[in-house]
Amino acid sequence: MIQNIKFFIGIISLVFLLEGCASSRTIIDEEVKLERKKTNDLIFFLDSISKKKPSFLYSKIATEYSDTNQNLRFKTSLRMVKDSAINLLFTYAKFPVANAVISSDSLTIVNKRAKCFIHQDLGYIKEAFGVDFVYPNLEEVFLGLPIDFDTEQKYFQIHQPNYYVISSHRKNKMKRGEKKDKEDLFIKYFIDKDITSLAGMYISSPSDSTEIFVEYKTRELVGEYLLPKEVNINVITPRNNIKIALDYYKAEVNEPQPLILVIPSGYEQCQ
Repeated sequence: MIQNIKFFIGIISLVFLLEGCASSRTIIDEEVKLERKKTNDLIFFLDSISKKKPSFLYSKIATEYSDTNQNLRFKTSLRMVKDSAINLLFTYAKFPVANAVISSDSLTIVNKRAKCFIHQDLGYIKEAFGVDFVYPNLEEVFLGLPIDFDTEQKYFQIHQPNYYVISSHRKNKMKRGEKKDKEDLFIKYFIDKDITSLAGMYISSPSDSTEIFVEYKTRELVGEYLLPKEVNINVITPRNNIKIALDYYKAEVNEPQPLILVIPSGYEQCQ
C-alpha cells in the first residue's frame, strides 16, 4: 500500500512537471458557442486567481486510484500551510496507513504498516518518478490554481468550443511539438464559459509520449475561496494509463490546525 501512496504523491506532482507529449486533446463534452474575449482579459483573470491562496487549508478527500494493473480507494486528510508545508494522512478501511509532510525542500513519509519511514530532499521525487518537483505546484493543484503561471511569459489564446483556452505556445507549434529549449513544457489553461474559475489544464512536453490532463469538474465556495470539489487527473504514458479521482469534503480555510508527523521509536528507513 505504501508504494501506491508514494506513487499517488508522485502523480500529483507529475500533473505539473512530467515531461511528455502526444496528440493534444481537450476536456470538452457538448459544444457551446462562446462570446469572443480579448486574450489580455483572460490572462488578467488567470493572474488574479493564481495569487489567491488561503493561509491554511484543511479538507478530507475521498480518493480513487486506478492504472492498468490495479484499482484502489482510500481517504486522504489534507492540511496545507501557505508557502510552507503540506500534511497528508492516508487511511484505508478507516485505519491510518501512512502519513506524509512535504515542505519546500523535503519529503517525509511514515509507513505505519511496514513500520519504516522515508526522509529525503525533493530530489527523491525525481529519482523515484523521473520528474523534477517544485513545491508551489503541489499547492496549486490542490487549490485548483493555474500552475507555473507567470505574466512575464507570453501566452496565446486558442479558440475552442466550451472553454476559453490560454496556451503557453501557439497552436501550430503545439501540433508540431516544437519547443524553445530542452526543458520547455506545453501548458493549456481551460477557463469556464463564465470566466469564474479554472476548469482544467493540459500539460505536455515534446521529450516523450506522455500527456497529463487535470479537470476541475465542480467547485465549492468556502469563505472567499472557490475550492475544487471534484477533480479528475489522467496521466497517459506509453506503458500506463493512470486515473485519479479526488472528491473534497469538509473543507475549511484559514482555520489553522497542527501539522502532525511522528516517527515512532524503532522505525527504520524504508528499504
